[in-house]
Parts: sequence; C-alpha cells; structure tokens
Amino acid sequence: MSLLHLPHHDGSPLHVSHEAPTLGQTVTVRVRTTVQDPVEEIWLRTTYDAEPVFHPTTATAAGDVVWWEAQLPVHNPVTHYRFLLVRPAPDGEGAAEGEQEWLTGSGIVGHDVPDATDFRVAAFPPAPDWGRDGVVYQVFPDRFARSAAADEREAPDWALPAEWDDEVVFEGSDPRTPMQLFGGDLDGITEHLDHVAAVGADVVYTTPVFPGESNHRYNATTFTQVDPLLGGDEAYARLSTAVHERGWRILGDLTTNHTGDTHEWFLAAADDPEDPHRSFYYFDEDGTYACWMGHGTLPKINHANLDVRHAMVEGPHSVVGRWLRPPYDVDGWRIDVANMTGRLGDIDVAHEVARAVRATAAELRDDPWVIGEHNHDATGDVDGDGWHGTMNYSGFSWPVWSWLRDPASPARAFGRPLPVPRRDGGAVVDTFRSWQGTLGWRATSSSWNILGSHDSARIRTVVGGDCAVHRVAAGLQFTMPGVPMIFAGDEIGLEGVNGEDARRTMPWHRRGEWDTRTLGTYADLATLRREHPALRRGGLRWAHVEADTIAYVREHPDESVLVVARRAAGGGFTLPLGAGRHVFGSEPGGSDLAAADGTSTGSGIEVPATDGPRFDVWVLDEE
Repeated sequence: MSLLHLPHHDGSPLHVSHEAPTLGQTVTVRVRTTVQDPVEEIWLRTTYDAEPVFHPTTATAAGDVVWWEAQLPVHNPVTHYRFLLVRPAPDGEGAAEGEQEWLTGSGIVGHDVPDATDFRVAAFPPAPDWGRDGVVYQVFPDRFARSAAADEREAPDWALPAEWDDEVVFEGSDPRTPMQLFGGDLDGITEHLDHVAAVGADVVYTTPVFPGESNHRYNATTFTQVDPLLGGDEAYARLSTAVHERGWRILGDLTTNHTGDTHEWFLAAADDPEDPHRSFYYFDEDGTYACWMGHGTLPKINHANLDVRHAMVEGPHSVVGRWLRPPYDVDGWRIDVANMTGRLGDIDVAHEVARAVRATAAELRDDPWVIGEHNHDATGDVDGDGWHGTMNYSGFSWPVWSWLRDPASPARAFGRPLPVPRRDGGAVVDTFRSWQGTLGWRATSSSWNILGSHDSARIRTVVGGDCAVHRVAAGLQFTMPGVPMIFAGDEIGLEGVNGEDARRTMPWHRRGEWDTRTLGTYADLATLRREHPALRRGGLRWAHVEADTIAYVREHPDESVLVVARRAAGGGFTLPLGAGRHVFGSEPGGSDLAAADGTSTGSGIEVPATDGPRFDVWVLDEE
C-alpha cells in the first residue's frame, strides 16, 4: 500500500526553516500535499501559554506537489503545533462545510486528539553536529580486549577470574554473573581502534570505568578515579587522546541514580547518622534506605538534596564536570537510569538534574552531547534543555525486533515478561509514527538507534541467526532518523539471549568465526550515511508498506533517497517517484530504477521483486 499521497510534515529542513530558534523568533513551517489530494485549506494551530491559537497558511503548487506555508511564532521555550486540514464535503451529502482532519507528529487523524503527539520546536541549542552525524560504538570494557598489562594484574577478592574463551554465566539470578571477570581493559580498547574504524564508527562509548565490585561497574565505589583493573586514570587518558587524535569523540557512562553500597559517600552515611553524606541518600529512621529496583547494593541518590546535586552534577568540580576536563576530555555522557534519576514516589526533580548535567557540560565544552538511558517513554524528558536524546528502545529497537524476530528465537527483551510479538509492516510503521510523534522530530533525530546493547539480547539471536535479516536490521539502523549505536560484536555476528549473555568476549584470535560479510555491510552503511545528508538530516515520508516490506523516502534540500527493507521474498510495486540510482544493497544484485513507462519522468518507478530478505537504497532523480 503506497503512502506517498498522504499530507506530510516533519521537523526536517524541507518543512521547518529553523530547528533551534530563539524565544520570540518566527519560524516558517510547511505541509506537503499533492494536487490529487483534495485539500481546500490548512490552518496552523499552536498554543500561547497553553491557549490554542490558529494561523492561516498560503498554498503554492509545484508540479504535482502543493506546499502550504505558515508562520509559527516561538512563543514558549517548547512550542507545540499541529495542522487542521479541510477537505471538500462528500458528494451528495449536502454538507455546507468540508471534512476536517488533524495532521500531528503521528500522522493524520479524523477526530480530535490530545496534544501529546503535536509537532514542536524548542528554543534551546540542538545536539552537536558530531553526535547527530556520527556512528557510536559501544564497548563493555571487561569483554572487549585485554592488553598485555592486564595479565599482570591480580584479581580482587570479589572477582571470579575467567579465561577469555570461557562461557558467560547468565542464567537466572546466578550470583557469579556480575563477578565473572574476563580482564578486558582500556589499553585493550586503544589497541583495537583500527577495528572501530573498520566498522565505520567515530564515537567511542564505554560503559562505566569507575571502580565497582562487579564486571559492569554500575555499582561505583568512587567517582574520583578510574578502576585500576582497567589501567587506571592514565589508561583512560591514553584512550581519550588516541580517540581524539583520530578526529573522533569519546563518551563516558555515569550512573546519576545510584552508587554502590561500598561507595565512599554511602559508607560514610551508613556509619554515622550525623554524617553530611547521610542526606545524599534516602535513609529511613531504622537505617533502611531506598535502592534501585530492590537491589540493596545500589543505594539511590537523593537529588532533592542540593549538596549531592552540587557534588554530582553541578559545576566544573562535580563528577559530571571532572571528567569533561583534561586530561580525560570526555566529550559528553550517557546517563545510566536517567528515567529514574531524581524520581522517588512524590519526589520528581528529574528534569532539574538533566538540565544541570547539560548546563555543566556546556560550561566546560563547546559542543557536548548528553544522552539519557530510558527504556520506556522519554516524553517530556527530551523536549528542551535536558537530555539531547535517549537510547531509543521503545521508538526503534522494539518495533524493529517485532518486525524481524524469528518466532523460535530464545531472545529475551529486558523489562518484559514475554518476547516482543512478531508484527507485520503496517503495525510496525504505526509504532514508528507514534514514537516519532511523541518524542518529537529533534529528539528522535538525536537519539540512538540501537539493535541491542549490553542490557539486551543480540540482534543476531533475535533474528534466529539469519545473516540476511540481520543485515536488514542494520540497514534500518543506519537509514532511519536517529544515530546508529553499535554494540561491539554485533558487526561480526555475536549472539546473546539476554543482556548478560550478550556480554560475550570479542573473539580476536578466532577471526575465522567472524561474519565478515556483515562487518562489511556495517562499514558500507556507515560510509553511505556520511555521504548522503538525507540519511543524516533529511525528513521521513513512508512510501509503501506490506506485511514483509517497508519503504520510505528520506528527503533533504540537497537530495532524496528511497529505502526499501524486506524481511522476506516479495513482489514488485510502483511508486510515484522519479528514477533512482542504486547506491546500496545488502545482498548481491540491485539495479537502478527507471521510470515505469520508459520515459524520462514516466508515471513512477517499479521497485523489483526479491527472492528473500534484502535492504536497498537509491538516490532519486528530481520528480
């Protein structure tokens, strides 16, 4: 079913004249319709201090396309808006007025809906260009690579030393799981940056490097030094220098929601009820305390207390600020458990914390990037001057998994009691629309498109080991709005049933086991994304949807790109677009698209049938 005839607006340059205006400016916004679609008039509806206000639009035809243009006053720091479309009354019904529909961020609706999916512009600086245009590579340090120095370090008492080829303990609540130490370190990452380059990434993101009595280190014992098991402060400085020498960026990982129960702050607080650090946590009179999800080893930080906020997130000498300065020069943060930070019962200072993190980063660096972990609904947390974006599980990972999951796969989606359901293309596109509308265009474009992470199953396991379907997933990751984040090992086909199992070691000495073809696909997709601004900054129009096929057009003032993803064999179909030059195919074959009737413009293009899963991209001629 073709969708290109539908009225369309998004936050891309073709539709919004300025994505980051200042308060009080006026922005030009445009809606695209076609001459075949009988729209009589369109009104822009926005709100002034939560009061609806309507502005007229003017229409201009350009061939088969009609552009409706309006002026949007940026009256509030986050300005919401939508469009009211009027169509002719149905013939024979005798109605005096036309039919009315709303165009919102989640599409066309024929009834009144709340403002939750309104379009929006924010009068705050956007995420930095290097982040939005980049490719992120996530490393779990203990499992990525060991330097020679790692062999000389003694394992601490809490650890269960493991050989590099040992299996990961991951089933149930086995107490060995967080204690299994494989000995990867930061110099090991530095020594393998050529591999990161081969994947096509240019942003290195590591999970925490602070000392913690676990392999994941989210239970920090201090925020003032790097774990000696990883090589200490000097190794982190070496990694940062090596990353920056390549012209890349590096992101840290900080848990603002909790510390470990062996953290120096917590030990002082637990030992003495009069200690100033007592107010850093939520202690009851009987000595019990709030913790993350019932885990007593992860006491929750009380951000309602201004002293802990100053120590943790506010100013250059806070934890956030310390690591953004030399010699570490971290370029930004991924904030762990950002959704719960500052929230407990009737307390909610989450956005104040997010704002403080971002303000501290902006004080110390010209172009920092701050991403908040949120595995559910980040609505409201990414609208303005807090997190630039989120790890977009709900808006990207789960719909992709739902479309491509092998029904027999043992993969588990964290946070759910059941696997994600397998759904057809129509339901998946509806999901994408809903989340893009709810999060907003700018936040969606600045969020991470993830097929998996250290907290989830591996995409290769989700698709039942099917290499071709895995490559389709990678194609979606690199060509949809958002920033691709690759969990180290996905590019060579590593598997994992859940987050712990996904933390398998990189088999550097067993390269014969690597899926080098998929590695090449990741590299080619990274190059493709860099070469085509439409894939980084262009809008998104859904073009064609069937159960096993999803097609969309990414549109930018410089070019338009057609993307076709297929999870299985499928027939050909026609789209009302100009001819296209084939620039990428995940499988052998693929050719340019000529006009369907053989003329230079024709009546559209014929997308060919395919005999199995594949992913293709074409650069389109002007229509």
